[in-house]
Amino acid sequence: MSDIDRNQFLINQQPYYRPVSNEVALYEAAYAARMPVMLKGPTGCGKTRFVEYMAWKLGKPLITVACNEDMTASDLVGRFLLDINGTKWQDGPLTVAARIGAICYLDEVVEARQDTTVVIHPLTDHRRNLPLEKKGELVTAHPDFQIVISYNPNYQSLMKDLKQSTKQRFGALDFDYPTAAIETEIVVHEGGVDKATAEKLVQIAHRSRNLKGHGLDEGMSTRLLVYAAQLIGKGVTPQAAAQMALVRPLTDDPDMRDTLDAAVNTYF
Repeated sequence: MSDIDRNQFLINQQPYYRPVSNEVALYEAAYAARMPVMLKGPTGCGKTRFVEYMAWKLGKPLITVACNEDMTASDLVGRFLLDINGTKWQDGPLTVAARIGAICYLDEVVEARQDTTVVIHPLTDHRRNLPLEKKGELVTAHPDFQIVISYNPNYQSLMKDLKQSTKQRFGALDFDYPTAAIETEIVVHEGGVDKATAEKLVQIAHRSRNLKGHGLDEGMSTRLLVYAAQLIGKGVTPQAAAQMALVRPLTDDPDMRDTLDAAVNTYF
């Protein structure tokens, strides 16, 4: 891989990320040790943005893989493809990251099958290598290479969780929705609304999060608050924006929608 290939994965503009605690310093220390890192937290709370921010801050390329239940080991590692000249090997994203020294971010890793996730094991211990069995090659990871995985523990069941043999290869950072003051700051910055409007959106979100386990699987995410703010910024009324971006995506239950709509009407 040439420098040009590496540069295409660099993040050139600083992503907006508002630190909540000491997560930036902890990640920097983990990266300095090339420790694999696991990010745990609810959907839409900023895990992906955090990885993007850290890749930018460290000046390292970032390759992101959105994991799903149909993803095979070959999707991660690579496969032989047919072309006009016969067969040609094509590296998968994990192999590319290992070769060029990128941060490889496996988003929602538990969505992938367990027989797929075990392929990362040799890269997450002292070996730091990746066997390409079909090709008969052993890829030694570039010194800059690191694996980061994320998942939402609230959605995991006994049938969908990481094996202990996988979990115990990672250092872990817990993420959650920020405090009301910080979340308001984020919504103002990302959504382009005034502070008073952002505060009301955050209060609605807190109402919904209190209903988690009482009719809702998950409360309104910071991401959804930003969507609602962006709609308001485009001239949509706050009530309509909140219904479209906050209430309707969250639930189809009529009674729960009425409860959330009532919270919207309370603040707007």
